[in-house]
Amino acid sequence: MKIFLIGFMGSGKTTLGRKLASRLGYEFIDLDHKLEQQVELSIAEYFQIFGEDAFRKLESEVLKKTLYPDNAIISTGGGLPCYFDNMDWMKANGKSVYIKLSPKTLADRLETGKEERPLLQDKHGDALVDFIEQKLGEREKFYSQANIIVDGLSLTAEKLEQVIAVS
Repeated sequence: MKIFLIGFMGSGKTTLGRKLASRLGYEFIDLDHKLEQQVELSIAEYFQIFGEDAFRKLESEVLKKTLYPDNAIISTGGGLPCYFDNMDWMKANGKSVYIKLSPKTLADRLETGKEERPLLQDKHGDALVDFIEQKLGEREKFYSQANIIVDGLSLTAEKLEQVIAVS
């Protein structure tokens, strides 16, 4: 089974994805990492050089052209489900799992390491929370289409495995 982990940046898609893949004996694929390998640039560099529109188009191509093994956990970029027909494509090709967290929790997690996240640079404290609230407001209609929605606050790979097994 292919399991696509979606959610806002900082929700734990990569960390939980790696642990879940290990538990299940599945391959783990980080689409952001795959994209960076393909273009030989970091996402921040690609954003800076080519802009968000070009990035979103490339991100969609990487999603759809990657050859996935039968059993894989795939961590996606936070905005990926919100563009083109990416959400429908993921649901047609596997199970999608939305890891949901509050804006405040996400802001706390994202306060460090923002240099790797182009959309967050120069945002701190309340401005960061406000930005996340606004972005989540835009993205929620896509995220909520996931096959499975889980509260990410105390989520572990074990709990995620149980939720997926009964869905």
